[in-house]
Amino acid sequence: MGINDTSEKPANSGTFGALGEYFGFEEHGTDLRTEIIAGVTTFLTMSYIVVVNPGILADSPQVPIQDGIQLANYSYGATVSMLAVVTIIAAAVATLTMAFYANRPFAQAPGLGLNAFFAFTVVGALGISWQTALAAVVVEGIVFIALTAVGARKFVIRLFPEPVKFAVGTGIGLFLAIIGLEAMNVVVADQATYVTLGPVASDPVAILSVVGLFLTFALYARGIPGSIIIGIVATTAMGYGAEWLGLVQANTLTPAPVNATYNIAPLAGAFISGLQSVEAFSFALVVFTFFFVDFFDTAGTLVGVGQMGGFLNDEGNLPDIDKPLMADAVGTTVGGMLGTSTVTTYIESASGVEEGGRTGMTALVVGVLFLISLAFVPVAAAIPQYASHIALVVIGVVMLGNVVDIAWDDITNTVPAGLTILIMPFTFSIAYGIAAGIISYPIMKLAAGERDDTRLGHWALAAAFVLYFFVRTSGVLEGNV
Repeated sequence: MGINDTSEKPANSGTFGALGEYFGFEEHGTDLRTEIIAGVTTFLTMSYIVVVNPGILADSPQVPIQDGIQLANYSYGATVSMLAVVTIIAAAVATLTMAFYANRPFAQAPGLGLNAFFAFTVVGALGISWQTALAAVVVEGIVFIALTAVGARKFVIRLFPEPVKFAVGTGIGLFLAIIGLEAMNVVVADQATYVTLGPVASDPVAILSVVGLFLTFALYARGIPGSIIIGIVATTAMGYGAEWLGLVQANTLTPAPVNATYNIAPLAGAFISGLQSVEAFSFALVVFTFFFVDFFDTAGTLVGVGQMGGFLNDEGNLPDIDKPLMADAVGTTVGGMLGTSTVTTYIESASGVEEGGRTGMTALVVGVLFLISLAFVPVAAAIPQYASHIALVVIGVVMLGNVVDIAWDDITNTVPAGLTILIMPFTFSIAYGIAAGIISYPIMKLAAGERDDTRLGHWALAAAFVLYFFVRTSGVLEGNV
């Protein structure tokens, strides 16, 4: 086009066109509107972490022993508020790294389960200072960065047996569904059966959740764009409306507000002092545990959500997986330096992928929304958990369709795939499900006389997981502190 050319510019020129070109909208069969809807959906689905993570990490004043982060001269409420800010910043940094470096629609934030291990096991049961626990997170992140840079993490993930890779998506689907149903009070704890049906005819949260769930399913079935967002927002509005009309007591269907405290100086950099009081063996065991859970949680999420989005190649591998892995490693390192537990890729990213998110633009929207929420710490807390978790049940049901990729007529595939799928929701751990599948695969192949189908790496991974389960469940951690 010449300097004096006055012909009409294409409709996608300018800023929007530049975004489309940078993220490759045409190549991935998407557009800006779809990516924005996907990003908003993912953010709404995972925004609960802004409130939940601080609540887990902060030392509870009701517990006689320290079981989390306790800041001298600061109240519990002030600590929670600081942790909310740190959670938002860590999530934004990690997710924006995912957007611009990896160009994948995956969102990141401090991981559930890992934060509980940090607070209740490492700090609480083991008596390790929270500063040293943060140091373990930073060390883990640095190790991840090094391993990712040399391709070691990608190599290990590609060792996953094929039936395990194809089972991860369905296992995550069940995991998402049970998390969602529990938050909606549809599934509750039971001493005799462990879980049972909740009071869906008398509990206002359960009643509204069921209404919102079927509304979302109906919108989804009609093919209405943004159906998950509409369902979340509509359910939230009904909750606020029910309280405003006096149908239920205040704070029954709406979350309590969180106050803002932007000074995070007491948390940021605290890991440095933690490095000065390290007992080598127990510290190594803590780093080892953080490492294993984060490694395989992230691997499982990337493969499972990647399968859902059609990102995997014919071998069941995610192309250029080293880039999202590096984003995860950077997020963990930055998060530990700021003052939060391990950052990981969120399975809630599946909600945005289901809405059509295919590029880093989806992650960019999530990251920007996290940053915006800093101005209203946290604006995300206005979304009740039961409303946001409707998305998890919808996506969980959709992800069950991934089982068709598994060769169920081959028992050497059936056992590792079946264990992967079952163990994830029953233990509330993606890593444990993957571990069960990886351990069983070479054993089944050997028993069936198909030893040639296994590789040395399969046996090495299985042995590593056996060692991990011994460390995690034998009490060796508690006995060496």
